[in-house]
Amino acid sequence: MFEEVKAMLISQLHLVNKEVLPTSRIKEDLGADSLDILQLLMTIEEEKGITIPDEALATFATVQDIVAYMENRG
Repeated sequence: MFEEVKAMLISQLHLVNKEVLPTSRIKEDLGADSLDILQLLMTIEEEKGITIPDEALATFATVQDIVAYMENRG
């Protein structure tokens, strides 16, 4: 699951030569803004059929937070 989220982040945020780790902070380390995060979550919802409520969105600080949420819902 991590590799899938990592690939989505690299593609969406155009991360070239930047290491994405489970502990990477989405905003601080990867440079995502709120719109980037929203677009990522919409992609996850479409591809995985997982609904992510706004309350959960507010709790995603690291890549692992997204992975854990997906694993618990998948």
